[in-house]
Amino acid sequence: MVNITGDQMKKGKNVTIYGCECGENVLIKDNVIIGQKPVRAKRSATTKETILDEVKIGNNVIIGSGVIIYRGAVIEDNVYIADNAVIRENVRIGKETIIGNGVLVENNTNIGQKCKVESKAYICAFSKIEDMCFIGPGVLFTNDRFVGRGKERFKHFRGPHLKYGARIGAGAIIFPGVIIGQECLIGAGSVVTKDTEDCFIYYGSPAKKVRKVPDEQLLLNCKEE
Repeated sequence: MVNITGDQMKKGKNVTIYGCECGENVLIKDNVIIGQKPVRAKRSATTKETILDEVKIGNNVIIGSGVIIYRGAVIEDNVYIADNAVIRENVRIGKETIIGNGVLVENNTNIGQKCKVESKAYICAFSKIEDMCFIGPGVLFTNDRFVGRGKERFKHFRGPHLKYGARIGAGAIIFPGVIIGQECLIGAGSVVTKDTEDCFIYYGSPAKKVRKVPDEQLLLNCKEE
């Protein structure tokens, strides 16, 4: 069933829409699916069988080729979603955020405003990313400390929480439930196993505190890019 509201939607070829509330001036490129219904595998740990709302898309949104957006997702104004990204159910993406090529955002995740999630990043279910965060290419979030074994794990699924202005370098791995402090910087390739303090640089495997973020790099002291 196609149910679209809003004007000035421009669609490419082979676009499938199962249900969507759409704002103004939205561009949807080729081979996009909007309103995909999740199918639960018998052994799925995080996908629930539930009734989901239609996708909500704000104004001035651009959706690249090959993107799949599941039911229950909310895409706010001026968001850009690059080619081949997947946005799962009950995900909210805040205003002016950029989602890179091939990014996978799993279910029940909240991404704030003016964030950048670079190509091939994996954002696991139950993650929280506050405003103005940067996530480099190939970053990997995790949410299962039991690594798929035992019933106890079902009680403890929790993704990372990035506080305002946090930055994660390329290829870093963030452990389940870890809180990355406000404006903290995680070096490329680091493995973060514990919570980090605000405004400090961490790197290594496991990541360790190295020094404070330079004052000129703090959002208060630099122009918005």
